[in-house]
Amino acid sequence: MIFKLDDENLQFPDPSWSEEDGLLAIGGDLSPARLLVAYQMGIFPWFSEDDPICWFSPSERCVIFPEKIYESKSMQRLGRSGILEVRVNTDFARVIDNCAMIHRPGAQGTWITADMRAAYKRLNELGHASSIETWKNGHLVGGLYGVTVNGVFCGESMFSQEPNASKAALIWLCRYGGYRLIDCQLPNEHLMSMGAEMISRKRFLEMLHS
Repeated sequence: MIFKLDDENLQFPDPSWSEEDGLLAIGGDLSPARLLVAYQMGIFPWFSEDDPICWFSPSERCVIFPEKIYESKSMQRLGRSGILEVRVNTDFARVIDNCAMIHRPGAQGTWITADMRAAYKRLNELGHASSIETWKNGHLVGGLYGVTVNGVFCGESMFSQEPNASKAALIWLCRYGGYRLIDCQLPNEHLMSMGAEMISRKRFLEMLHS
């Protein structure tokens, strides 16, 4: 059963009631208050430009335990070289705008719509969303952004304009971000190769609320 959210009520249904594909509810808005309630319940928005706002809570969650991040020898050499500089929150707007422009095989357009970009930029202004950026010779070449909830970094998207630029940002986040868990939401080959693993929704929520 897919729930229709009340525009005036920030309450979400129990995440365990989501569909097999993780879809839990539609509707509502992308206000900071609603987004923060959602993330605190392990729920995130994901939808295309012409769709209603869709809210998901998958039965299995892709996560990275920071101490388990895999850093290849080539990435270790890149880190020691100093070619890439990592910065935090110096250009959140450009990070999310670059993430929105990435072409993903099989995807029609982007799920990071104009409304989504505006919503997360507002979360950043309020101190709830952050960008981890990689710079080369003074130019932004990669990075990622996400929302912080109870010491968990809920990653949203990443981009690279130079080889390994987003990997460098993710490794820095795990090594120096001070988070106890990185929520990657949904798995992909890139994340799994860097040490991501799948855990149950129940375990994820227990860690989110601990």
